[in-house]
This record gives sequence, structure tokens and C-alpha cells, in this order.
Amino acid sequence: MKYVWTTINTDDLETSILFYKEIVGLPVVRRFKTPDGEIAFLGEGETLIELIKSANPAPKVGPGISLGFAVDSLEETLSFLKRWGVAIESGPFQPNDHIRFFYVLDPNGVRVQFSHSF
Repeated sequence: MKYVWTTINTDDLETSILFYKEIVGLPVVRRFKTPDGEIAFLGEGETLIELIKSANPAPKVGPGISLGFAVDSLEETLSFLKRWGVAIESGPFQPNDHIRFFYVLDPNGVRVQFSHSF
């Protein structure tokens, strides 16, 4: 068994794609219509993000769930997000001498963590 994707239900597929493509840096690898909506997969490698816009949406992701992305520079990422007008939800935090991270919210309210290990 292997982990292949995380599904996020969205009311605005275009805004969600823009966030994960332009802010997070994930390419769209598949996109297609369904009988009651549209699905897009974004990512690199084996694990993808599946965005679903449906006429009959499923419940939103609950609290306590977050997606984590490693970055080369936390400071550059913070500056990049500021230029895009993305608000920092919490952090930066440095719980030990080896990692720093912070959170933003995606357009669907999902917490997205950007972390740098050193």
C-alpha cells in the first residue's frame, strides 16, 4: 500500500488551483470534468493533492489537519507570500534547533505549513 493523494473539497476550483500552483509551486498534472463537477490533481512525485468541485460537496476538512511543505528558505517564503498578499495564520515557530515553520490557510480553510530544516 502507498499513500497517493489528499482530497480537498472546494467551492472555488480556480482559486484553489491558483493557490497550489502559484503559491505552493505544484503543477497541475490532471484535470477533468465529472458528471457533477470537476477534479484537478496537482503535485510532483508520488503524492498529489486532489481538488474537487462538486454540485454535491462533501464536508470540509476538520480542524487539526494540515499539509506540510519543505522550503529552502523560510525568510524567502515569507517574503514571497507577503508579495502575494497571503496572510500568515500562525508562526513562525522554532520548537528546536533543527526546524522552523509557519502556517497559512488555503482558500478552503486548510492549514498549510511551510517548514525549513537545518
